[in-house]
Amino acid sequence: MHNIFIDHLFESTTLGTILNICLLILCLYPITGSFLWFFGAMSYRFIKTDKEDNTWKAIPPNKQPMITIMIPAHNEEVMIEETITYLFENLNYSNYEVLVMNDGSTDTTAEIIQRLQEKYPRLRTINIIKNKGKAHAFNIGMHFAKGEYILSNDADTIPEPDALMKYMNFFIHAQDMNTSAVTANMDVQNRSSLLGKSQTVEFSSIVGVIKRSQSSINDSMYAYSGANTLYKKDFLIDVGGFRQNRATEDISIAWDHQTIGAVPRFAPNIVFHMNVPETIRDLYKQRKRWAQGGTEVWLTNLKKFIFHPIKRRYQMSMFLDSTLSIIWSFFFVITSFAFIFLMIWFAIHGNYERIFHAFAISFIFVSFEILAGLLQLITALLLDHHAAKMKYVLFAPLYILFYWMVNPITVVMTFIPAMKTILGFGSGTWVSPKRKSLQNK
Repeated sequence: MHNIFIDHLFESTTLGTILNICLLILCLYPITGSFLWFFGAMSYRFIKTDKEDNTWKAIPPNKQPMITIMIPAHNEEVMIEETITYLFENLNYSNYEVLVMNDGSTDTTAEIIQRLQEKYPRLRTINIIKNKGKAHAFNIGMHFAKGEYILSNDADTIPEPDALMKYMNFFIHAQDMNTSAVTANMDVQNRSSLLGKSQTVEFSSIVGVIKRSQSSINDSMYAYSGANTLYKKDFLIDVGGFRQNRATEDISIAWDHQTIGAVPRFAPNIVFHMNVPETIRDLYKQRKRWAQGGTEVWLTNLKKFIFHPIKRRYQMSMFLDSTLSIIWSFFFVITSFAFIFLMIWFAIHGNYERIFHAFAISFIFVSFEILAGLLQLITALLLDHHAAKMKYVLFAPLYILFYWMVNPITVVMTFIPAMKTILGFGSGTWVSPKRKSLQNK
């Protein structure tokens, strides 16, 4: 497909050669990326020796560090009671509390929490009058939390019963002193729809391959999961808490932690269950927020990496990957429009040979991308949850064809809003998505 643009826009000059090479790199980026994630995941599985998967041990009650499970909540009347009840009645840990940050809710969230406090003495709440967003609520709650460790737990998220015990095993060893936070392995809870099943495949790919690769290469990772991550409170304070005007506070603080020498960790042996969007509209809104947050983090750190590459050398691969991802997103969108325009142009002028040539080249590239994506996805499904999700591999084509197109589109669509945020015009306010009760799953 892209050879057409080279033939018509550039002659056989040095500039044309350079542009040919750049275009080839961008064309191959999804393919090479999938292979790199594949080899990184294999390295994590068979070469990395200091991972703590499946080696956790129970901590006696008198030696358990205090954990505050913090639930930032805005209009969560559908989910909050089930989540709190689960946290108090199903976790295999003794020394913890639950702190709900009621962020300007206008429904019955506050009344439900007040009623539950009579049943659970370790349930506390702080009512914030005006909704200013998850990061703002978390930063306030951080200073009221009794625990030296804080578990960020979304209102629609439930961790496995042994989660707290497993989490703490990532902090109790001498080599863990620089561990800033540990993020768990997300699992899709609502799999009743085609979209839910497809996202099961996607999260396995992201968590099962990419985070393992990042852990293998850098002994770190690019982003926490805001839905369920255990933070060491001291490291939250060290970076000034969460950035309150960012679209994705969990991505931002992971980068902030790395810039001070702290180590974000990934724990594939800890599973938490979360709800995912069940409509295309909700999914697109979620991905726009993720894309904007990633671009905001990249823009925030751009100057640091350009002017201090030696100082940031340990995070350089993370920065380069994010840079390539953003550039490729624009490349994908621009060349897609150009391809459509040229096909119409050739059709009008009867140049059907060019049309056949363009589709033939495009088919070759797309075929390699699908094969590389399938390799990444099958690897993820085999590694994740002991291959329990292999039955969802049938939904892989939907993931490859649909999500690979949605992600670059959302990056391009949110680039200007991300720049506005960096210039000081961002907002952290949030709107709670439509929820369905866990009992109805």
